[in-house]
Amino acid sequence: MIRILIADDEPMIRAGVRAVLASDPGITVVAEAADGRRAVELVQSHRPHVAVLDIRMPGTGGLEAAAEIRRTVPGTGVVMLTTFGEDEYILRALGEGAAGFLIKSGEPEELIAGVRAVADGAAYLSPKVAARVVAHLAAAGAGAGSARRSTARAKVDALTGREREVLGYLGSGFSNGQVARRLGLAEGTVKAHVSSILARLGVDNRAAAAVVAHEAGVVPVPSDRPAAEQG
Repeated sequence: MIRILIADDEPMIRAGVRAVLASDPGITVVAEAADGRRAVELVQSHRPHVAVLDIRMPGTGGLEAAAEIRRTVPGTGVVMLTTFGEDEYILRALGEGAAGFLIKSGEPEELIAGVRAVADGAAYLSPKVAARVVAHLAAAGAGAGSARRSTARAKVDALTGREREVLGYLGSGFSNGQVARRLGLAEGTVKAHVSSILARLGVDNRAAAAVVAHEAGVVPVPSDRPAAEQG
């Protein structure tokens, strides 16, 4: 059973998230909070597998809460809820170790897929979020955007062929087990590849690696989404 904490200052949003998650019999919501400070306290006491945090909340916001959760309860994965127009918050959240990014107006299936992926140790960027992150990076200026894309491609070119394959699936939100099944590898082998990829790319987490994958244009278009797999 995947144990979840929800934090959002809007009761209706919390109720909606809880209702969507309740549709999956393998997920249970163990706590709710209306601000980041309370979210951190509840994570520390309940130790959920995943904390679903709104980026903007009064007092202690989602970004500060994410950083504190990752520092004090590293076993809890963090999924950020965002709306369009908050791209800069998404980029900052990458640096705080958030592993998932979802649009509040997205499909309910994406919420379940994102929570399951992060609980499984993977990163999950909803397709809309990934596209907006990359677009935001490029929008800083044609020259700067081009430089970042060139830098991303150079980093990816330094990977082995197998590592590039694995990175592509990370960019699509697949877990180690899902990558292993697609590539016919042992899950431990995929885990070793992921560790090497993070070190070679100079990033701290899978979500940041996923952004590099999107910038470099190495994300595959799989015939099915990770949500289609539950194990």
